[in-house]
Amino acid sequence: MERAIIFTCILLLTTYTTPAQSKYYGKSSTYKPAKLKKTYLHFFLHDVLSGAKPTAVRIAGPRDLLAFGSVYAIDDVLTEGPEATSEVVGNAQGMYMSSSQGKNLTLVMCVDLGFTAGKYKGSSLSVLSRNPVTESRRELAVVGGRGRFRRAQGTIFVKTHTVNYTNGDAVLEYNVEVVHP
Repeated sequence: MERAIIFTCILLLTTYTTPAQSKYYGKSSTYKPAKLKKTYLHFFLHDVLSGAKPTAVRIAGPRDLLAFGSVYAIDDVLTEGPEATSEVVGNAQGMYMSSSQGKNLTLVMCVDLGFTAGKYKGSSLSVLSRNPVTESRRELAVVGGRGRFRRAQGTIFVKTHTVNYTNGDAVLEYNVEVVHP
């Protein structure tokens, strides 16, 4: 009985003293949401798997071109037009993996689209998305960015401009819609 009384006293004392000992220090301010801008970009990505200086190199997986489980490291050129001689506006660096076992080729992409010229020089968009390559028009998710595209969200609409089915080289048209502060 005596232990129960002591326990009750301790419990009551800690209950009353805890709020007095706990202090939250913080600075209060009025939150003003940033005004969002919508930006549209248009460029071409050159994915080269062949030749003496490829921009996409298999780093893991089966030997067959783009077979299930193949992982490629990329440093693809971004240009204003579809020609290889068109003005370079940036590069796509990252990786993609062949993720489908069926007949429809699907890639999962983790890519940073870095801009090296023009208004967005020094900025980039981060892409993490599924890319169903055999579809004529597809969407990729923009999940972030750097520089002028910090905290960007949006969509990239991709169309295959040209593809060489023998060696895998392709030129892709990117139409980008992003919102950012």
